[in-house]
Amino acid sequence: MKNDVAIANKIHKHLTECKDEMLTFLKKLVAMESPSNSIKSQHRILDVLKKEFERIAYDTLHVQGKKTGGYLYAHPKNRDKQLPLQLLIGHCDTVWPIDTIKEMPILSSNDRIKGPGIYDMKVGLTQMIFALRSIKELSLDVSVTPIVLINSDEEIGSIESSNTIKRLARISSRAYVLEPPLGLDGKLKTARKGIGRFTITAKGKAAHAGLDPAKGINAIVELSHQVQKLYAMNDIKKGITVNVGMIEGGISPNVVAPESKAVVDVRVLNDNDGQYITQKIKSLKPNLPDVVLQIEGAIKRPPMEKTIRNQELWKAAQQKGKLLGLELQEATAGGGSDANTTSQYTATLDGLGTPGDGAHANHEYILQNKLIERTALLALLLLTQPLNHQVMKGV
Repeated sequence: MKNDVAIANKIHKHLTECKDEMLTFLKKLVAMESPSNSIKSQHRILDVLKKEFERIAYDTLHVQGKKTGGYLYAHPKNRDKQLPLQLLIGHCDTVWPIDTIKEMPILSSNDRIKGPGIYDMKVGLTQMIFALRSIKELSLDVSVTPIVLINSDEEIGSIESSNTIKRLARISSRAYVLEPPLGLDGKLKTARKGIGRFTITAKGKAAHAGLDPAKGINAIVELSHQVQKLYAMNDIKKGITVNVGMIEGGISPNVVAPESKAVVDVRVLNDNDGQYITQKIKSLKPNLPDVVLQIEGAIKRPPMEKTIRNQELWKAAQQKGKLLGLELQEATAGGGSDANTTSQYTATLDGLGTPGDGAHANHEYILQNKLIERTALLALLLLTQPLNHQVMKGV
């Protein structure tokens, strides 16, 4: 125990001495605007990150995407292949378009640092690099080899990187995801809701609204009935939410609408509820005669559940946090991340970024005084011995 405290203090001291360099690097990343839809900007920031990993003797591979900037994979050049692997995941894309920084400049005040993408999740990338640097510069030994995946499409569903994330998660004994924690007190995310997307299309029959309204079948009216059925599926106690977020239909005010469409967002806490709500939605029947309903969609991101192995990793984080004087708390997030994917294959802990607020909002910021302790926590987690779940595959 004394040795653990000494190592924690050593890491914290080292990172404190690097704080100015960390902040400079963080602000550099934020200034490099990198929206998901800008491939050139993604290539630029991935190149900067590539060079940082190469500085700490990591081999890197930038796999370019077809519709995105691709992803960066990195692993130590000289590694003991007998050791198990641990996966570090982050994303360099943001929701902010190019030139947002003109309206949301990088500002520091009252220990807050503001800027587009700083909280979600340029600070997580900074922590990742400096935690690995600390381990190397302090000559600390790891018993589980860190490998890294940084993608450029997380904000749009990891459309091109998810298969690689699955492959890496399958061969890793644990995964740490550097998404923002929850709330200003920085709760780690030990569970996430699964996310589904469904499209309900009602097809009726067009007719002149003035001359022959009785000959028509109004698809908008039909869809209004379906919307009520969908909202009746909400079950707050179970954590099932069903939201009709978009709706469209009709072709002209003087025409009985021949078609109408709704796009539905679904969130669930576990796989069983995901299967249940999927079956309920797919079983919807028309109210009006001669209407055709087309229902498409599925749970695209499975839930990250509080499995035995995930909770084991959370308990390890609690213990490491105490070495730094942190009383960590856990939470369930309503949104999804790449942790939803890794959790299907290996022990996963999410929300390891720096506390702050304003993800996807124009007041986005981090708490500067939390940066060192959260980076030190990550470094200590990377030094954690292999956990029991490795002999409990699939739990």
